[in-house]
Amino acid sequence: MTRKVDLTVNIGGIQMKNPVTTASGTFNFGQEYGEYLDLNRLGAIVVKGTTLLPKEGNPPPRLVETPAGLLNAIGLQNPGVDHLLEEDLPYLQQFDLPVIVNISGNTVEEYVELTEKLNQAPGIAGIEVNISCPNVKKGGLAFGTKPEMAAEVTRAIRKATSLPLIVKLSPNVSDITEIACSVEDAGADALSLINTLLGMAIDIRTRRPKLGNIMGGLSGPAVKPVALRMVWQVSRAVKIPLIGMGGIMSTEDALEFILAGASAVAVGTASFINPRACEEIVQGLEDYLLEQRIDSIRQLIGGLEV
Repeated sequence: MTRKVDLTVNIGGIQMKNPVTTASGTFNFGQEYGEYLDLNRLGAIVVKGTTLLPKEGNPPPRLVETPAGLLNAIGLQNPGVDHLLEEDLPYLQQFDLPVIVNISGNTVEEYVELTEKLNQAPGIAGIEVNISCPNVKKGGLAFGTKPEMAAEVTRAIRKATSLPLIVKLSPNVSDITEIACSVEDAGADALSLINTLLGMAIDIRTRRPKLGNIMGGLSGPAVKPVALRMVWQVSRAVKIPLIGMGGIMSTEDALEFILAGASAVAVGTASFINPRACEEIVQGLEDYLLEQRIDSIRQLIGGLEV
């Protein structure tokens, strides 16, 4: 009789068949990747960041490779929430996986209006809130950089929905645990971390920035040690579950995040290099549990010995 292992996890009320999901912005709405992997093998899908109205994004160039990383300045280009609900969601509803919608806004009111639209749609398992957006009412300072601002937007969204609420944390802060605790107190059911690190690149021949927006978000293997450290710190500061991300390229990377305290992991930049990365990591986790004779992936969460 073939031995079976339990990969299931629960993230703030979202039941996942395994702990592997996609990082917002790297998997679009799943259609393109559906040609390369079985979407039903994913634990969940987090779709591309969605705004109230369509956004064209930043001027090109918008992507620059760096040593062991990728700089992006896409600028949240997306077709808007109405397009998501009418065109993209029906495609995803044919699969057996939770759909988590990542939302972005420039005011608290925008976040709330977005949330209210999503409340009315069938087939949405949860909301992930991007708090790295600039708060136009507070001089463009990102919501996620101040505990009180992060709590304000979280509290407003919490009042507007009963859907599981995941808040995605920015690493571009002095103390990420302070932000994490503030959004937990404001009603978040789970946390995603980390979003990209702020960086830039310069063309020495033209003496100009390589990105049209000058600065962009750094992702990929280069950020993994920072992300891993932050997941470990936050896991010791809050009681709600974490989705860890930042440079996860392999099963070994995913296991490090789980041992550091993440209940689930999100794969991002790796999917650009290998469209089957998520599926391969799911299989790798299963193989690891069988090899180590561990019954459940949940036995490994926070299992780091220090």
